[in-house]
Amino acid sequence: MELTGTVEYEPVSVKAVLAEMKDTAELLIDLSYSAVLLRSDDVAAEVLELEAKMDVLQMRARMSLLMACRSTDDAETLAPVLGMVGAAEKISDAAGDIAKIVLEDIGLPDTLRAALPEAVETLVRATLTADSPLAGQTLGELNLETETGVRALAIRRQGNWLLNPDRETRLEADDVVLFRGPEAGVSEVYADATGAAYEPPAPPEGEDKDLERAIDSIILMKDMGELAVDLAYGAVLFDSKAVAEEVVELEAEVDALQSRFEAWTLRAAADVADPVSLRGLVHLARSTEVISDAALEISEGVLRGLSTHPVVAEAVQESDEIIVRTTVDAASDLAGQTIGEAAIKTATGMRIIAVRRAASESERTGREGADWVVSPGPETPLQAGDVLIAKGTRTGAERFTALAEATGEPT
Repeated sequence: MELTGTVEYEPVSVKAVLAEMKDTAELLIDLSYSAVLLRSDDVAAEVLELEAKMDVLQMRARMSLLMACRSTDDAETLAPVLGMVGAAEKISDAAGDIAKIVLEDIGLPDTLRAALPEAVETLVRATLTADSPLAGQTLGELNLETETGVRALAIRRQGNWLLNPDRETRLEADDVVLFRGPEAGVSEVYADATGAAYEPPAPPEGEDKDLERAIDSIILMKDMGELAVDLAYGAVLFDSKAVAEEVVELEAEVDALQSRFEAWTLRAAADVADPVSLRGLVHLARSTEVISDAALEISEGVLRGLSTHPVVAEAVQESDEIIVRTTVDAASDLAGQTIGEAAIKTATGMRIIAVRRAASESERTGREGADWVVSPGPETPLQAGDVLIAKGTRTGAERFTALAEATGEPT
């Protein structure tokens, strides 16, 4: 990318910059994979614009942190903050590299594009019809994320993209909206937006089995990398070494998947008419692995026993998607149900990213972190005393906490 313009020091809130960097990094991950899925040069170009914005943000953050460092104590407390700044920049660069796969037309197998929409959550592009019940309402009025678990990532209107829309954003007829969420919720929202039923892409027939295995490895790497980033911010927010150690495990798993991917891709190359056509897969896997490396950098300060700086915790709490920790009360409706039975994502818009068991393995063995269930699924049971870490909107967090702690619906 061409570097233009100058960046000069100006007094800024480190907390605000860190929150913006976190939001931008997470949006970049979503948009870069959206560009691949949709074969969209426009979305890919927006990713590069955001990457350039991130370059400026990280430079300003570094300047402010250097100005604040006046002693060895300052250096010790601010070092992990610098690590978080560098990690967000690394995620940004990886997303930009993914976008370039589309812009430079390197090429990706159709099997990958069929698999991507179902990676963790469904991703779909919908054009609002004039008679859509969504048209004319703000996202806050619709409350989509709490009611269906579906989030509007970006809106294209009259040729321009509105990224990371908020509660005040009003949807209009002919808007092209990128929605992400659980398949049931996406199906409902897509039908309301377009008047048509959502049909997930069918995988092409006759694909090479080795190539399918390579693609499966990339999809799993993507899911685990995103989860690692979420857990890393959770580890920092709650100053939890146990959660940070789960990030280490996830990063190691992604490294192992990278090795498997390389093996399957080399085998597939022998049966592909043009092995060079697999180059896009190699680029995508490399960039995906970088995201998990960045998650490890975010949590490194916690792993090394450095206390979380208050400004970091405040920045995580003030970002668009927040992370909360709560304990399941014995009187809660969640106790004795699975995550799927409780329909937590639909009821609150929150996604549980980790569960710490009440009757913990660590209490029996003394080994910290042995009791965490990472990336729990719909079948994961919940019980009184379980500690839940979840991610979602601020309103959803209030509902989620009230549900888990049996304190009633927040007003």
